[in-house]
Amino acid sequence: MHGPPVKSRASVTAGTKRSRYGAFARKTVEVLGSVALTILGLLAVTFVIGRVVPIDPVLAVVGDNAPMAVYHKAREEMGLDRPLAVQFGRFVAKAVSGDFGVSVLTARPVIDDIKRVFPATIELATLATLIGIALGVPLGVLAAVRHHSWVDHVARIIGLVGHSVPVFWLGLMGLLIFYAKLGWVGGTGRQSVAFMDSVSPVTGMILIDCLLARDFESLLDAVRHIVLPATVLGYFSLAYICRMTRSFMIEQLGKEYVTAARIKGLSEWRVVMGHAFRNIAVPLVTVIALSYGYLLEGSVLTETVFAWPGLGSYLTDSLLRSDMNGVLGATILIGCIFIGLNLLSDLLYRVLDPRTR
Repeated sequence: MHGPPVKSRASVTAGTKRSRYGAFARKTVEVLGSVALTILGLLAVTFVIGRVVPIDPVLAVVGDNAPMAVYHKAREEMGLDRPLAVQFGRFVAKAVSGDFGVSVLTARPVIDDIKRVFPATIELATLATLIGIALGVPLGVLAAVRHHSWVDHVARIIGLVGHSVPVFWLGLMGLLIFYAKLGWVGGTGRQSVAFMDSVSPVTGMILIDCLLARDFESLLDAVRHIVLPATVLGYFSLAYICRMTRSFMIEQLGKEYVTAARIKGLSEWRVVMGHAFRNIAVPLVTVIALSYGYLLEGSVLTETVFAWPGLGSYLTDSLLRSDMNGVLGATILIGCIFIGLNLLSDLLYRVLDPRTR
């Protein structure tokens, strides 16, 4: 009698690879489908908000004193006389192509306005997040290792103040002390009047554009203007990241595997950084991504205090001027930012923790 045929090692390996590729393809389709549904839901919510708010987009265009004939003509041209289903379909089609209409505030396409103001927010939020990571993570780890010591108390006070003090008050105090009194930093805006338009915009981020143009005098002026708002925002990012890092580390340092590692004679550095910190890397990525997302959505008060021409200022001005196209375009961008950051967090999970693959 002959037994069942024995598969060769090559065929088994090929079958394993096909299985992995199939699983990867299914996972990719699931992720893309989830993203598409999330974006569709975001567009639906944004569309409903645009129809529910007590602002007439037609009046924002033609003015309050326009004749009724002009009003109805503009309403028809904007497609607001059609059924809601048809309006939503047109809204989705235009949003997918990047067409959010023309801004009443600037008389330019909203997408062009967003391209103009968003790099300033990216620049400010990125610097603030880097400050928060560079100071918040080490302080949180040290506070957990030195639990109930003076270092821990300092970290807790920093976190408490960061969540209690209004950001606009901190910004005003910073301007009063470091700009008006000491003269260590620049004033409001991204550059002094003497340096405005001295560098051709390439990326829209003034620091990078100055470096590309090798204009180090303008670069120094831009650094003097961005350091204070970035530090103010970075402090609030630092407080949040420090508090969460401390909480994660205290939980991990109380686990049995940490006790076992210490019993084996491992150094405290290897126990803390090689074991405990590695296990908080995954949730810490989420904390940092959310912190960055909240800053990218536009820190309205900070940008207002420092006259920073970013997304938050643009969104505020659009609301005050009843510019619904600008409001909806900025809102959709903010939603897409959080969707993208969640996807990035999922990818980093798989890199940092092989168990999630």
